[in-house]
Amino acid sequence: MSRRQLPSVDRVLRDPGTAPTVQRWGLRTVTMAVRALQADARDAAATPDWATRADGYGTAVDAWLERRVGHGYVTAFNLTGILVHTNLGRSPLAEDAVRSALAAATRPLTLEYDPDTGRRGDREGIVSHRLRLLTGAEAATVVNNNAAAVLLVLNTLARERNVPVSRGELIEIGGSFRLPEVMESAGCRLREVGTTNRTHADDYERAIDAHTGALLKVHPSNFRVTGFTREVTVREVADIAHRHDLPAIVDAGSGALLDLTRFGLPKEPTPDDLLGAGADLVTFSGDKLLGGVQAGIVVGKRELVDKVNANPMKRALRLDKIALVLLDATLKAYEDEPTATTEIPLLRTIASSTAELDDRAASVAAALARLPDATVAVEPSRCQVGSGALPGEVLHSRAVTVAFRRGRQLGAFAARLRRLRPAVIGRVHEGRLWLDMRGAEPLDELVALLSGLQS
Repeated sequence: MSRRQLPSVDRVLRDPGTAPTVQRWGLRTVTMAVRALQADARDAAATPDWATRADGYGTAVDAWLERRVGHGYVTAFNLTGILVHTNLGRSPLAEDAVRSALAAATRPLTLEYDPDTGRRGDREGIVSHRLRLLTGAEAATVVNNNAAAVLLVLNTLARERNVPVSRGELIEIGGSFRLPEVMESAGCRLREVGTTNRTHADDYERAIDAHTGALLKVHPSNFRVTGFTREVTVREVADIAHRHDLPAIVDAGSGALLDLTRFGLPKEPTPDDLLGAGADLVTFSGDKLLGGVQAGIVVGKRELVDKVNANPMKRALRLDKIALVLLDATLKAYEDEPTATTEIPLLRTIASSTAELDDRAASVAAALARLPDATVAVEPSRCQVGSGALPGEVLHSRAVTVAFRRGRQLGAFAARLRRLRPAVIGRVHEGRLWLDMRGAEPLDELVALLSGLQS
């Protein structure tokens, strides 16, 4: 077809109808897509009507880019029943924390500047203070995730040395990252002790020699071994390590700072529990049970934390200013436990009452009641914390379920919800779409979004 039948690329980009698309994707990316679409239109047997109109490219550009570039970072309602969902960004952040981060992002701040002396300051000073206060540790430091924390600690304390670990604790975390590989990258040598289901104190004793650098105990936060089992406690591992003048390191994984039994969940060891049991250093995540930003946290003895901070790798793994501000605001909320349970979204979600979940379910079910060919119901459901935290443990919840007369309608409807903005993401189970109400916040926005799906 003739080039004159298509609007110029510049005319398409200047059309008001294209503005939202440019805002979403960026000018050069949209330019690339428009040129590709016009090339396809010239080669087509029949030119689509939208290709001849400058205001017709928005939907086509979105679809073309989503196929080739991806969807980018789209906000979503996590109604999957997995509260801390790795693929959905793990723990949402508190609004106060985000407001603090916005100020830090848009203005200069005293990140490494001491206004009293006019000289260089400590970038982790306030965060380290709060972690010491909340865990009882002598010192604390932070890096960009818990795998980095384990990597840095082992590289600092046990490089080119042996580190005994129980075979039952050689975990694999998300994305196929495995503890043995992290240890190899840290430059230490894994010494497996015990068996998958049973490890004894004597196994550690026999593994220690002149080449041992530390003992490592890993909390199995993403699996459970049951049946004929034996585990060496943190206290036992610490006592063995100290008899041989070795540091006892504990990877706590998910990093709960509060006793979760108040929410009907099993007891999860907190960093102060582990330090009290004799651990010299404890590492844990900032974006799982703590409910904050992605971070790896190290707490423990000052002498050892000082060594960790002196490692050149620390600079490569450190948190940026936004993450530090977000972590600081989250930790500040923990200084008053009632504030933490109301302000930190994960804790607020876990603490949601049955009555509140019932009210949410009624509102969501009403918004979906007129879907054609659909059966909408409110059902008891069970959800998990997720992201490797509290495996096998469930929270009782409520879900709105949607079923259709024809099976293929279910998949099409689930896909339709995923294409909403914000996306609505549930789970398909037993021939129904389950929308778990623990993730139904803000409820008014969700109800308004779903109310537009009646046709």
